[in-house]
Amino acid sequence: MPSFLRTAALIATLLCGSLAFAQDIPAERYHFPLTNAFEATVAGTPAYLRPEVPSDEDIDQADYRLSLNPQREFVLPDNFWAVRKLGYRLARQPQAAPLVFIIAGTGAHYSTGKSEWLKRLFYGAGYHVVQLSSPTSYDFIAAASRFATPGLSEQDAKDLYRVMQAVRAEHHDLPVTDYYLTGYSLGALEAAFVSHLDETRQSFNFKRVLMINPPVNLYTSVSNLDKLVQAKIEGVDHNTTFYELVMEKLSRYFHEQGFINLDQALLYDFQESAYALTDEQLAMLIGASFRFSVADISFTSDLINKRGLIIPPGTEIEVGTSLEPFFKRALLCDFDCYITQQLIPMWRALYDGGGLNQLVDQVSLYALEDYLRESDKITVMHNADDLILGEGDIGFLRRTFGDRLTLYPSGGHCGNMSYHVNARRMLELLRG
Repeated sequence: MPSFLRTAALIATLLCGSLAFAQDIPAERYHFPLTNAFEATVAGTPAYLRPEVPSDEDIDQADYRLSLNPQREFVLPDNFWAVRKLGYRLARQPQAAPLVFIIAGTGAHYSTGKSEWLKRLFYGAGYHVVQLSSPTSYDFIAAASRFATPGLSEQDAKDLYRVMQAVRAEHHDLPVTDYYLTGYSLGALEAAFVSHLDETRQSFNFKRVLMINPPVNLYTSVSNLDKLVQAKIEGVDHNTTFYELVMEKLSRYFHEQGFINLDQALLYDFQESAYALTDEQLAMLIGASFRFSVADISFTSDLINKRGLIIPPGTEIEVGTSLEPFFKRALLCDFDCYITQQLIPMWRALYDGGGLNQLVDQVSLYALEDYLRESDKITVMHNADDLILGEGDIGFLRRTFGDRLTLYPSGGHCGNMSYHVNARRMLELLRG
């Protein structure tokens, strides 16, 4: 065979191999019941399809608080007393065991439902578990973020790493055999940056890192979510707000049922009824939730840094001060607004940063492409219909992770995390 043909065949083998080796789960073999990405994102997994996990009564756990920025305690208003120290949750095994850190998603507290479920899953599998708030949550911004302006993935990773080291120091007597790391959504992207940082600092030498539904291009992901609030909804006009429409549907549903059931199966059962929300209404619900998270980020960052963008200069915030006017103002600032007004100016001032395109490259998985391709300990679980993915993102994941990528055909954004098939796969990937 001529040399150029051998070369072409080798290249084709390498290219096809990197694509074929990804663990694509065919739709006919995956029986997650919600094939609508919006429904899956909002409703999650029906209770009867989740694996058995320990209840809180069966877990030895407690909440703790770290003092990481004592000087900031004098900056925060009195009504921010609850976030002057950073809270976290530790679930401990009765004997020596591996420990897994869980990083929550965008704006999420360490005790959010998804983190709680992951804790129960991993604790039941024999791990010590530490739950951490997202660097974009207002409690982390206030108590642990060095510059109180999240969004620079490398800096957020440094803040997280310092928290992890402080947790370990506070529980120096906890017998740990190995360290593991996971995160979902934005927390998954941050887990990649934390793992990369640990390669040089080597405080933990993480044995395995599991990324669940990470954004690839962070700007694409937040833009996708921001656009959802622009959905046009039939029945919403100057007389009826979106929230009134949703509450009316819920009220009719509960009246028909004869009781009010607010358990985790609510939205799944509700979506099976005649009052189910349309795709546009579900999109608005998802987008509104994200917009509230961005408002928290904008408000808290502006408050601590005294930029005067959300809170007018000279405004004194006391215990009795209503924060509603400031939060309403923050809601008008989408993620583009936050990037333009707060993140990029800080990045330029502290790191000699450039424009938006350069920022996007530095905060997304692109920045770690070589590391992620070469690091066998890092695995990814994702959904082909995830709302946060953009054009070319799945191709990037295939090329970069190969057979360390498990791709499900449906599930939306983290909607299938607690499905028993996914749960079993998570444990397999952590064990290696």
